[in-house]
Amino acid sequence: MTNDRAARFRALHTTPPLILPNCWDAASAAVIASAGAAAIATTSAGVAWSLGRPDGDRLDRDAAIALVERVARAVDVPVTADIESGFGATAKDVAETLAAVAEAGAVGVNIEDTVAETPGSLRPIAEQAERLAAAREGAGPDLFLNARIDIYLAGIGDPATRFDAVVERAAAYAAAGADGIFVPGVTDPDTVAALVQAIDLPLNVMAGPGAPAPSALAALGVARISLGPRLASAAYAAARHATIALLEADSYAPLEDGTDFGEMQALLDRG
Repeated sequence: MTNDRAARFRALHTTPPLILPNCWDAASAAVIASAGAAAIATTSAGVAWSLGRPDGDRLDRDAAIALVERVARAVDVPVTADIESGFGATAKDVAETLAAVAEAGAVGVNIEDTVAETPGSLRPIAEQAERLAAAREGAGPDLFLNARIDIYLAGIGDPATRFDAVVERAAAYAAAGADGIFVPGVTDPDTVAALVQAIDLPLNVMAGPGAPAPSALAALGVARISLGPRLASAAYAAARHATIALLEADSYAPLEDGTDFGEMQALLDRG
């Protein structure tokens, strides 16, 4: 991790919103950077799919870190990595993961509190705080540690209790060393505005079709907007659409808007 990229990435959170399109491999990262993104995030789902695995802590840690390294080498903008729950059963494992991710060139990470082996459940607050503290120790002080809270995304608990539960976890995660709080699964303007007021750290939401526009989320005080797996899903849908057109409609039409071969070559020719 370079101090320059880390400082640039951290500074982007002070002039919200930071809009983070999510890549899934080196080529998608290069395309996103060429389109003007100030920073890039990986998507754990897209990364897993690109490596032939389903999402949800099913990916080998070494494979995930190797992909982060390829992405970081492919672009000049800061890269933050979605490392699911830390690729390890213990806090010590998480510290080792973070050290390796920082060495690979990422300047930020997302760490979620979901227990993948038990769908619909979260780690106890104290346990997740311990893992975040270990992540901070493993990564060092410069890496931006974004703590993800999956209460809304997974629909955990009585809807009337979810807001307070998120705020409680956010406070504990901040005390453990988190730099930001990521609450996917909620884009309702009133709830988002209330979360911004109740959480002392920069708030990250996951947006897409049906969510308020980035400018509207910015007006609510959101510091960071990411797309999760939606760009990867759109790319795979485009591949399916083009294949169906070729096989069933005797048509090349969906291929007409493809990125130029020479442009892709130039984007990835970094010596």
